[in-house]
Amino acid sequence: MSLDALPVPSSMTSAAALEVATAYHSPALLNHSLRAYVWAAACGVADGISFDAELLYIAALFHDIGSVPAFDSHTVAFEEAGGHVAQVFAAGAGWPAKRSARLSEVIVRHMWPRVEVSTDPEGHLLARATANEVIGKDAEQYSAGFRAEVLERYPRLDLPEQFLTCFQAQAARKPNSSAAGAVRSGLADRMASNPLDSSA
Repeated sequence: MSLDALPVPSSMTSAAALEVATAYHSPALLNHSLRAYVWAAACGVADGISFDAELLYIAALFHDIGSVPAFDSHTVAFEEAGGHVAQVFAAGAGWPAKRSARLSEVIVRHMWPRVEVSTDPEGHLLARATANEVIGKDAEQYSAGFRAEVLERYPRLDLPEQFLTCFQAQAARKPNSSAAGAVRSGLADRMASNPLDSSA
C-alpha cells in the first residue's frame, strides 16, 4: 500500500477543516491528526470497509481539538468538547444537522474501547487508528515500508511527551473522564513501548 494511493477528500469543507486544525494544533498534534486519518483510511481500504472519506478525514483532524487550550473544557471530557467544536464547524460549513451530529459522534466514540464497524465504520476506523497512534496497538497490520513512509511525511516530533502531559492534566481535572481512565490503566507504560516511536 502507498500513502499517495489513499483517498484524500478535496472538498472546500475538508480544506477549511485542515486550516482550522493547523491554526489550533501544535505541529506534533497536527501530524498526529493527519496520521490518524492515514492509518484509518489504510485500514479501511485493506479490510474492505466502506467509509465516508470526508467525514473520517474531518473527524481525524478534530478528534483531539477539545484538548487544546482554546477549546479545553473543565466540565466535559476532551472528546465531547471536540465533538461540539466539530459539530459547530460542520453546521457553519452548511452540513445538514444529521451529518454534523455524525461528525461529533465519530469523535466522541474514538475514545470508546470498541466501536462496531457494522454500525459506525468511521468511528470504528478512527478508534483503531488512534489506538495505533498512541500505544502502537496492531501496528504490525501496516507494512514496515508503509509505516516508514507515513512517519517520514508526518513526523511524530514530541507527540509522546505532549500527549501524556495532556492526558495527565485532563485526568487531574476530570477524574471521571476517559482520559483519566486511560492514565489509571497504565497509559504511560503502554505509550513507552509504542513501536511507532522506536522506529520514528
